[in-house]
Amino acid sequence: MKEYDFVVIGSGIAGLSFALKVANHGSVAVITKRKGADTNTAWAQGGVACVTSDEDSFELHVCDTLEAGAGLCDEATVRTIVMEGPNRIRELMEFGLQFDEREVSGHRELDLGKEGGHSKRRVLHVRDVTGKEIEDTLLRELGRQSNVELFENHMAVDLITAGKLGFATEDRCLGVYVLDEKTGEVETIRSDRIVLATGGCGKVYLYTTNPDIATGDGVAMAWRAGAVIVNMEFIQFHPTCLFHAEVKSFLISEAVRGEGGILRNNRGENFMKRYDPRGSLASRDIVARAIDAEIKRAGAQCVFLDITHKSPEFIRERFPHIYETCQRFGIDMSKQPIPVVPAAHYQCGGIKTDVNGATSLPGLYAIGEVACTGLHGANRLASNSLLEGLVVAHRAAAAAGEAQRPSHLARKISLPEWQSGNVQDVDELVVIYHNWDEIRRLMWDYVGIVRTDKRLQRASARLRNLQREIREFYWNFKVSVDLLELRNLATVAALIVDSALSRQESRGLHYTLDYPEMKDRQFKHETVLSLG
Repeated sequence: MKEYDFVVIGSGIAGLSFALKVANHGSVAVITKRKGADTNTAWAQGGVACVTSDEDSFELHVCDTLEAGAGLCDEATVRTIVMEGPNRIRELMEFGLQFDEREVSGHRELDLGKEGGHSKRRVLHVRDVTGKEIEDTLLRELGRQSNVELFENHMAVDLITAGKLGFATEDRCLGVYVLDEKTGEVETIRSDRIVLATGGCGKVYLYTTNPDIATGDGVAMAWRAGAVIVNMEFIQFHPTCLFHAEVKSFLISEAVRGEGGILRNNRGENFMKRYDPRGSLASRDIVARAIDAEIKRAGAQCVFLDITHKSPEFIRERFPHIYETCQRFGIDMSKQPIPVVPAAHYQCGGIKTDVNGATSLPGLYAIGEVACTGLHGANRLASNSLLEGLVVAHRAAAAAGEAQRPSHLARKISLPEWQSGNVQDVDELVVIYHNWDEIRRLMWDYVGIVRTDKRLQRASARLRNLQREIREFYWNFKVSVDLLELRNLATVAALIVDSALSRQESRGLHYTLDYPEMKDRQFKHETVLSLG
């Protein structure tokens, strides 16, 4: 059995930031199921929203976040994250990250972008590959730490808790079972401070901007361990995913609209003004629903994002990655509009935590997209996620370092090795792939941008059957990454549906034709799910 002072599951901006903060306070294991750079963070194009300009203010950023969150943000959390953001940005820059700058009156200053829902330019970026640059910077810094071990191609299976082991002592997190993908063996890792930083669950939907790793692993593990899960009905659909037969998940950054890009329907009309006075820069929930309505009204396959009024030089300089990718698929965005559709993008709910990343289960922390701190409410304001990852990782590192250690009795508990039992190798992978495809398709068809009770109930009934099939498969066959991801995917899909059925109103990202109005008296609160 391996033992560490801190175990971090996930290697995105939140997980790596936490690991760097605690590296001087004990041994650290960072567990990631693919390569270190295979994260949602690395796919982030837009940037980090943070107040750095004299023309901006903390109060404006707070107000923009609260408005986007449709009444469900925790204002104290919002203020903490917004106000502590600049210090965390300075730390990134001290690590060597260089955000884009521009020349103004003979001196250099940060070149700030503007995105939907923001009243000011406040998005720091590195062209259109901000997330990749942040990821590379943090991984480079992590490589300099002698006290940190990075376990690539290792997937967390389940958390080990005192309660699950049947001990009458305080229930708390004691460790984690981890599958070594190369050997196929499951290892036992002990730590009384486990940090989930596994990202979101975009792959639960058929169409998503997320990489393949986003299968809701952290939420599913925390749920099985008994942690409280909240607000899973609020799944953000990014309005502009490239619509092309050969590519299913390429994001067209909101920064394109921030620099003047206009959404047009198949008749060439600038339709967004009919839905919101902010036009193409309305918040994401409004823009995604508007695009969905336009597509359905016209029987079209997509809408179009038009930035052809900008010079080719500007487009190539500001959006090199998007420009080159579109070119590769036969689209010159400097001369023709980009075909786009909405796709699942960001999980606004998750494991309930405080602003220090602490969950309801002692010894377990959650940071980044997997967690629900109260920052995003019912709809995330663009580019607030990377900011949250930085700030909460910093606070969680401080809290974990000072946390009360488990009782003497809990420390004496011997963790059992993983028992595979009388299982066999998976003989028919087609079963896994079929169930994976069925979950993603039913979620897209029944639990998408616009919902109804009838669709949600159909999804719920089918998911219960699928979960039974997957549970039987799980206990009878040797675990693999594909099987573990399918198990987690089914769990998270059911949590989303259960949450959506319980919210009988429309708010933020949850829009239902059966209850089109927002009802503060009954529903201005979190949707709470718990096994306890």
